[in-house]
Amino acid sequence: MKLIASLLCVVLMLMFVPRAVTTHAQQKPEDLAQKSAEAWLALADAGKYAETWDEAAQIFKGAVTKDTWIAAVKGVRTPLGAVQSRKLKAATYTKTLPGAPDGEYVVIQYDTSFANKKSAVETITPMLDKDGKWRVSGYFIK
Repeated sequence: MKLIASLLCVVLMLMFVPRAVTTHAQQKPEDLAQKSAEAWLALADAGKYAETWDEAAQIFKGAVTKDTWIAAVKGVRTPLGAVQSRKLKAATYTKTLPGAPDGEYVVIQYDTSFANKKSAVETITPMLDKDGKWRVSGYFIK
């Protein structure tokens, strides 16, 4: 009788373990992309513009040279000053974007306050890159 009860416990445990592992492993694309975007933004906030290019998606690197990117982002971010706050506004998963090849993208918007611009909207677009990692393919500030 003890053997049957033990086997039943093992079977019940095995029934629930795969679900727990699967649920944890299957995070939403929006969550994975947001994690990537926030790591990338931390580099930008620290003035590590060369590293933002290094960590960007292949499509991003193909569209702008590293030197051109550094000059452009430095020219935009430096006058704004330090980030005071950043709050997630929206994150939308899509497989198509105007002017971009089909793929997996998440368009993320943040309401951001900078030292010299109190109200701005940052739009950052991570994509699922060829190496299976979410990487930034676009970044805009309005």
